[in-house]
Amino acid sequence: MSVEHGHPLRFGVLLTPRDGERAGALAERARMSEELGYDLVSFRDVPGGLDPWTLLSWAAARTARVRLTTHARAHGAGADHPAVTARAAASLDLLTDGRVELVLDGADGTLSETVDVIRGVWAAAERSPLRFDGEHHRLTGAERGPAPAHNLPLWITATTGGAQALRVAGRKADGVLLVPATGDAPLAPDPGGVLLAPDPGGVPAGPGTGDGLARAAALIDEAATAAGRDPREIRRAARITGRFTPESEGFLTGPPRRWADDLLPLIRDHGLSTFILATDDPGTLRRFAVEVVPALRAARGEVAERTPASLFVRRHRREGIDYDAVPAALAGTAIEPGDAGFARVRSTYMRGGSPGLVLRPGTPEEVGQAVRFARTQPVKLSVRSGGHGISGRSTNHGGIVIDLSRLHAIEILDKAARRVRVEPGARWSDVAAALAPHGWALSSGDYGGVGVGGLATAGGIGWLVRQHGLTIDRLRAVDLVLADGTRVRADETEHAELFWGVRGAGANFGIVTSFEFEVDEVGDVGFAQLVLDVTDTAGFLERWGAAMEAAPRDLTSSVIIGRPSPGRPLIGQIMAVVNSGDARTIIDRLQPIAATAPLLDHSIQVQPYASVMHVPHRPHDGQGEPVTRAALADHLTPELAAAAGRLIGTGLTYFFQVRAVGGVASDVPPDATAYAGRSANFSLVAFGSSRRGLDAAWDELLPHFNGTYINFETDLRPERVHDAYPGPTLRRLRALKRRYDPDNVFRDNFNITPSDP
Repeated sequence: MSVEHGHPLRFGVLLTPRDGERAGALAERARMSEELGYDLVSFRDVPGGLDPWTLLSWAAARTARVRLTTHARAHGAGADHPAVTARAAASLDLLTDGRVELVLDGADGTLSETVDVIRGVWAAAERSPLRFDGEHHRLTGAERGPAPAHNLPLWITATTGGAQALRVAGRKADGVLLVPATGDAPLAPDPGGVLLAPDPGGVPAGPGTGDGLARAAALIDEAATAAGRDPREIRRAARITGRFTPESEGFLTGPPRRWADDLLPLIRDHGLSTFILATDDPGTLRRFAVEVVPALRAARGEVAERTPASLFVRRHRREGIDYDAVPAALAGTAIEPGDAGFARVRSTYMRGGSPGLVLRPGTPEEVGQAVRFARTQPVKLSVRSGGHGISGRSTNHGGIVIDLSRLHAIEILDKAARRVRVEPGARWSDVAAALAPHGWALSSGDYGGVGVGGLATAGGIGWLVRQHGLTIDRLRAVDLVLADGTRVRADETEHAELFWGVRGAGANFGIVTSFEFEVDEVGDVGFAQLVLDVTDTAGFLERWGAAMEAAPRDLTSSVIIGRPSPGRPLIGQIMAVVNSGDARTIIDRLQPIAATAPLLDHSIQVQPYASVMHVPHRPHDGQGEPVTRAALADHLTPELAAAAGRLIGTGLTYFFQVRAVGGVASDVPPDATAYAGRSANFSLVAFGSSRRGLDAAWDELLPHFNGTYINFETDLRPERVHDAYPGPTLRRLRALKRRYDPDNVFRDNFNITPSDP
């Protein structure tokens, strides 16, 4: 009876450095192996020879697809200490975009602890340092990480008679590499240059006898079952050698057909699925790949490939999510709490999270599948583009996140019309860089690390807003996935009412999978940072507000004020962009705002708009629960300036920002888009650490406001919806909600319910 475990067949090569051989020659053999279709490449550790880890790094630069198998000694100290091994393997995995597999060799007594230490280092999602008190290894607070790029498979080398190593593999490893019970001594070339595994008869060999393999499989399976694992979790591999001859002379000798006949029982009867061919002979490498592998695949026939999630991953699963029902198209890129990549997707820029499942669709079709699956699960659903969102609603605890970061394409559709297509997972720094060679730009927030999707469905108050309007004002069409998973296109003529709603409340109706913008011609700009003494806070805000309202529209600026310190002047910072490369124009525009308070320092540069928006891509690792309040105001009246000054003076806000709006953004009629705050000249936001304290202080300012900017607001009281969307606008939006999302699937946002709450 077949004991296949449903793993795909994989084939690898074990290369051996020769005396005096250059790394380039070995890397070339690795590259040739990749071209021949091999799945794995590894290098033998020869005393006095080149270091295998260094060779793998060299080979990684010469290859693009093949997996790289690293070996480490389980009993190691120093450079072979498991914590060092874990970091080295994870680092190489990150540098190769997830192409590394780790094999632990020898020292049966320390294997179990070595596996635990390595997995503990890789568990970067755990906030606490790693502490381990074992018989062989001790760590008193080691830093975790880096996490590998993927769930890096951890293999254990075991002889067919090595009961202890086999049991550890069954309990804890992802795979076991079987070698003959006689040991795995260094290989020696035969007269024809083919490397042979040692055995008493001096003939080519495989992993051992049938009885030995059966005993090994039984030990692995028993240990796995006792540990609560599915034995199918553990891949089984063997290192093989042989030579091609006209007639069969024994195991793995003879023509390619005989090789396939010899290996097939190892697959069907003993569950092996990976074979590592130990040879450096180019002819053997080529013939095995071209003739044996296809014959073996054909002889095996069709097998339902199924690899269950490991016990380690399953232990971290959350209640309420049917993980086994995740669509096949999404399962390969989905990330669970037990996966290596979880630390990189759990949180956003400012908010800590711990979702139960992160789906990462790569096409609009897959977005539809993700939505259809998520709506069947009784947990919270969040949607994430760039993950910067200050409101924090693009992560959650125990729910599902649809992460759009793989949808990040930027495409020029019509150069004459300056029409571009941008996917939601792109970041605005990427968009600015892509448009710069054409002399174009798109006003898009004030920080390049923000994702396109969240901003371009809410408003978009950027550095060019007063001259070119909000980001949504340059939007010409969208492609969406609706709450039932279907796809639609919306513009001014097709689904026009939906297109109206997307521009200001889009997260309520679907997931935008692409935006089409008409961008603007923008050259070099003046970028200024002014540091001022704003101890006279109310007077400063009033003067700066008046100066901005009087300024030409090619100037946009914002003000940031921190928490006051006793006995020190209160410091404020003005950041400004002048849409001009002319030095005299830039100075003329800046002088009125620089005169609003005593100037302590300043920096003014002429640079491309893309440079203003450029920020390095860094992983998001927010750990707090930010509290923010936001509003729109038509003017910074003396009353509002005084109230804002009192709020800042309380110390309840550690970051208070006012951004200029108005200009072209105010030329648009308030009913032209769902974003209704067209009369506002200013957007205000306050960050605090106390919800109760900040809410009470901010509520005193409400009479001075005329709306709110939804992406900066963390207050979810129903009144905020009415602040953002006045009566006629809200009635239209509720009608759209009833039509496109009557079940309120998209509710983890600035939520518009289908009917009055």
